[in-house]
Amino acid sequence: MRVVSSKIQGLLYNLGFFARTLKGVGAFIKRGQASRRILVMQILFTFVQALGISSLLALGIGAAVILIGVPNLALISQQQLLYPLLITIITRELGPLLTAFIIIARSATAIATETAGMVISHEVEAYISVGVDPIEFLAVPRFLGVTISLVLLNIYFSIFGLAGSFVVAQFFNTMPADIYFNNLLLNLSINDILITVIKSTTFGMIIAMVAITEGMAVERASTEVPVAGLRAVGKSFIGCIAVNIILSVMYYIVTA
Repeated sequence: MRVVSSKIQGLLYNLGFFARTLKGVGAFIKRGQASRRILVMQILFTFVQALGISSLLALGIGAAVILIGVPNLALISQQQLLYPLLITIITRELGPLLTAFIIIARSATAIATETAGMVISHEVEAYISVGVDPIEFLAVPRFLGVTISLVLLNIYFSIFGLAGSFVVAQFFNTMPADIYFNNLLLNLSINDILITVIKSTTFGMIIAMVAITEGMAVERASTEVPVAGLRAVGKSFIGCIAVNIILSVMYYIVTA
């Protein structure tokens, strides 16, 4: 019973922290000049510095789908299925999840350990003592930075995966560019764009909130800092995978 009670309390705490962070977004927009540098630096670290690994993954996956799909689909005279397959894999399913994994590996640990270090060093208490809201100053810019970065990185992943992989595939299997891109646009629907934006936004919020709350949950010992980072990574992976399954099932039910 105590374990169940503590889990319920933890869930209520996280929900309350999330609601308080959302409330702080408005205040941050109005008077957050002091912490806007944190937002900019968070986007720089989470989005800009992750472009390299995202490009490599997008190229590899897109090129593999084309190189494997074209000859195999040609055997059954279904080459036109290549385009919905590319959109499904790169834009709708793997794109949001892989970009979330990249950000979890890079930013969830960084945010959790940084926040935990602030708690251990009493920096958060110092903010409170001078009347600065630590949620508005510390949590909100990181929350916005991670969420914005994941959406941007997912858009980049989709564009680079669909366009860049075509260039790579030309070295192995020549394909007219006008036919390729016209068919992609014909098969890309508003629903595909909406679901990928919804997924990336949700994943970004999950990663940011898990990392921040795990960092804030430490108490006194410095040994808790790396543990907070590990917990943030594990919970972020579980949360993103679970939500991805739910959103994918809902998408196929609605569009069936």
